[in-house]
Amino acid sequence: MPILSASGLYKAYDDEMVVNGVSFSAEPGELLCLLGPSGCGKTTLLRMLAGLDEPDAGTISFDGRSIDGLAPQQRGFGLMFQDLALFPHMDVFGNIAFGLRMQKLPASQVQTRVHELLDLVEMSGYAHRKVHELSGGERQRVALARSLAPEPKLLMLDEPLGSLDRALRESLQSQVRRILKEVGVTSIYVTHDRDEAFTMGDRLIFMNHGDIIQTGTPEEAVANPADGFVARTLGFKNVLTGLLVSDGETLKIECAVGILSVPKPPGLETSEGAELTLLIDEKGITMSASSGTATGDSLQGVITERVFRGDWYELRVQVGNGELYCHVLADAVLNLAQTNQNVVLNIDPNFIRFLGGGG
Repeated sequence: MPILSASGLYKAYDDEMVVNGVSFSAEPGELLCLLGPSGCGKTTLLRMLAGLDEPDAGTISFDGRSIDGLAPQQRGFGLMFQDLALFPHMDVFGNIAFGLRMQKLPASQVQTRVHELLDLVEMSGYAHRKVHELSGGERQRVALARSLAPEPKLLMLDEPLGSLDRALRESLQSQVRRILKEVGVTSIYVTHDRDEAFTMGDRLIFMNHGDIIQTGTPEEAVANPADGFVARTLGFKNVLTGLLVSDGETLKIECAVGILSVPKPPGLETSEGAELTLLIDEKGITMSASSGTATGDSLQGVITERVFRGDWYELRVQVGNGELYCHVLADAVLNLAQTNQNVVLNIDPNFIRFLGGGG
């Protein structure tokens, strides 16, 4: 049974719908990642769950009972923001102990709990350090320990690592996930970063313009993105819309890069003139010099950008009125792919997928 259920949540500000009929649930101990661009409604949704904002419509239940109308302090939830809001006049111990002292717990119990949490976040020797003496990563771990101290029933984290540089953020992601799983608290983690969501989330919830577009595990989302928005959020770049110009066992689709021939998937309902959204996996595109022999669906193009990615290059190729991205191994690229070079792209139809919408 889900421990958290939200049903039909709506929230508007100044006649602008920010959260539009959102429904979702979380299992006990699950770590959900809310993934989407700035302004998509993620933070507003958290604020409604926390009781900081009242929904215009909809219901929220936790552990089998409604929490609609409950004040934030009555819900027993924790909320950790990006700015952390550590108290600069307190040391590490004082920051972590703050919520426990607000609960009027005995000093001995506070002492024990704080040191348990310092051990958990691997900062056992930092109890009397001042906030200004801590590195960015250490402050994040203190803020996490403070959020966990009152043993929240649900912990919500709003881009808690967003202010850190990429290397530090990546090093902390696995540590934060380990801590949350060790504690066993049900958590909702907000991010706009795909790689962070992959590391943190048991399930991903994709939000855009106040709507939930897709929910599933990272593996499910990558294997079957619901639409162009989800595909782009996941890092796929070759998302194209086109018109069906010929129906049958093989579909002919006219799009910005040319006409593509794609085997018709079972169950796909089509009719000539219909608009379709395609995802072409970079792994299904091979490239040759313009004098090479093209097979299958071949397209003429010009390389406009080459970006080094370690052991491979990402190439952006202008094709017709559109562009495609492909990947070439680093040891092969120097003799093949120079900027402004004419090339032929061959597309394996088996690497073309149909999506639910443009996005």
